[in-house]
Amino acid sequence: MALVSSLQEAVAKNISTGDTAAFEGFTHLIPHAAAHEVMRQGMTDLNLVYDQFVGLGRVKKMIFSYAGNPGVGLLRRVRDAVENSWPRPLKIEEHSHAAMANAYEAGAAGLPMAVFRGYLGAGLKEVNPNIKSVTCPFTGEKLAAVPANRPDVSFIHAQKATRKGDVLIEGIIGVQKEAVLAAKRAVVTVEEVVDNFDDIHPNATILPHWTISAVCQVEGGAHPSYARGYYDRDNASYLEWDKIATDRDRFLTWMDENVLNATPEDFKARIANLRDHNWREQT
Repeated sequence: MALVSSLQEAVAKNISTGDTAAFEGFTHLIPHAAAHEVMRQGMTDLNLVYDQFVGLGRVKKMIFSYAGNPGVGLLRRVRDAVENSWPRPLKIEEHSHAAMANAYEAGAAGLPMAVFRGYLGAGLKEVNPNIKSVTCPFTGEKLAAVPANRPDVSFIHAQKATRKGDVLIEGIIGVQKEAVLAAKRAVVTVEEVVDNFDDIHPNATILPHWTISAVCQVEGGAHPSYARGYYDRDNASYLEWDKIATDRDRFLTWMDENVLNATPEDFKARIANLRDHNWREQT
């Protein structure tokens, strides 16, 4: 059963240096507050995808299917690490979205690999040795195969959770469900913890409590991405991040002020500021 706890406690109990960690969202419900807490607690040599971790030198290998600042451009800290080994060399394993989704599903099913139609005519298989081909024993069709994704811990953000630990996700989702089911442990930050989901159809409960290790209430925990029904995407922050991440010194200063010396409670204040700004823009 999931334990309702502080984010600090959940991170300390569920991730360690050297782990493979997934931080999943799809432009919506990106678990930024959880990622920041992991950074504050100093975990390093991680295998994951997250620009700010890379810029702090915490990542050994990045496994990903998209590396970009949504709607803006590059992930500049990732590019700097790949091209210049700053602040440390970075191994990368790039996949298509379809491959990553199927790999999580395979991990959730306890299978060693994912088999699917894909990569026909694509160049990724020429640079990624983990993309293989198999022949269907029934039809003779040539199919793509990739290793299953089985994170040590997955982090996601959602709208609501019950005190028992059932998690409700509404709106656009990516592979959050699959990432949780494939992982050994799962930490979910939510906008609010409620007594029950009596006013919601039971089929809307995406993740039952027995799949979750910890639930943490962190209002605004997906900022600057959005949480349907709670707050909009902070487009200005994404644009500003492109400028911040371009310069190494500016990046490190920003991280020190806004991540390493911040708290999960700061996300609530950021959402309040965003709502105030949006209100002033509309009046």
